[in-house]
Amino acid sequence: MAVSADAETDVVVIGGGPAGLATGYHLTRAQADYVILDGQGAPGGFWDRAWSNYWDSLRLISPAEHSSLPGWRMPGEPGQELPSARHVADYLAAYERRYGLPVRRPVTVTGVRRAGGALEVVGSTGTWRARHVVSATGTWRRPYTPDHPGRHLFEGRQLHTADYRGPEEFAGRRVTVVGGGNSAAQLLADLSEVAHTTWVARRPVRFMPDDVDGRVLFDADTQRVLGGGAGRGAASPGDIVMVPSVRRARDRGVLTALPMFERLTRTGVAWADGSELETDAVLWCTGFRPALDHLAPLEPFDADGRIPLDGNRSVREPRLHLIGYGDWTGAASDTLVGAGRTARAAVARIVEDLRTG
Repeated sequence: MAVSADAETDVVVIGGGPAGLATGYHLTRAQADYVILDGQGAPGGFWDRAWSNYWDSLRLISPAEHSSLPGWRMPGEPGQELPSARHVADYLAAYERRYGLPVRRPVTVTGVRRAGGALEVVGSTGTWRARHVVSATGTWRRPYTPDHPGRHLFEGRQLHTADYRGPEEFAGRRVTVVGGGNSAAQLLADLSEVAHTTWVARRPVRFMPDDVDGRVLFDADTQRVLGGGAGRGAASPGDIVMVPSVRRARDRGVLTALPMFERLTRTGVAWADGSELETDAVLWCTGFRPALDHLAPLEPFDADGRIPLDGNRSVREPRLHLIGYGDWTGAASDTLVGAGRTARAAVARIVEDLRTG
């Protein structure tokens, strides 16, 4: 059921990306009264902006049928082994329409605070009062770049994965790609077709066999989080899936990572052994951090800046639930499949509270 600004409802979901949409699906099935507040201007939440602005060669690391939200399997993309960025964005928009999810946008949530026996969600278009709040804002708004020695001395260009739009502007340039995960490998593959690339990583990179995909990573990650252990030599979340563009880069002989450099210099990077490399740009593929500033009024954080959880529920504020931020909010909860499974468990607890509270 849709609600408008300055209203009361059972549940407010903050974020209209995959985790928020999956939560909405299960809340609809439970016939709960809820609203989804999304800060972006189009269906799919932050993924619409992120995916539609990503580079053309970007691919998911699992097939479409294994990258789906609950209730509706992602259709395959004609002619593609793995789904493209645009295909994912289109699927998320169609998913929202298919289930008639009550999304309000654009609404920027600035804070969540206690208000008697409820929580108040303060947004740019009004305030919602709810018995439970689900935070599903993801990590896209908080790209992480390490404060590496010399970073402020470097006179070339520095950018993060979130800033990258395509290789064309780097044609003929020297680019150093930093990071040992799938994003770094895909970006290196993309750039290496037009630029002179160097790849560096803190740890030795590991490549998965050509005949397996991200499903292996998801299964291993789930076993680890659930306490089963993945076993010696098993796949880990940082292992690189050999999507077509990365396989082509390997065949061109450019898929070799050097150890992490010690510092940046005015014109490039330098290693501890004294060797240096001149570069025009440094691309930091160093991940993201959870976007949780809106929760500060609730003071849910511990001394280390983390939010202690019981499952998905905040220990310090039991009416607050977190979904989609990574393994600490549920096994692989920052993937499409993982978000759906995590949302189902969280909604079951919320509905039980609504019935007994």
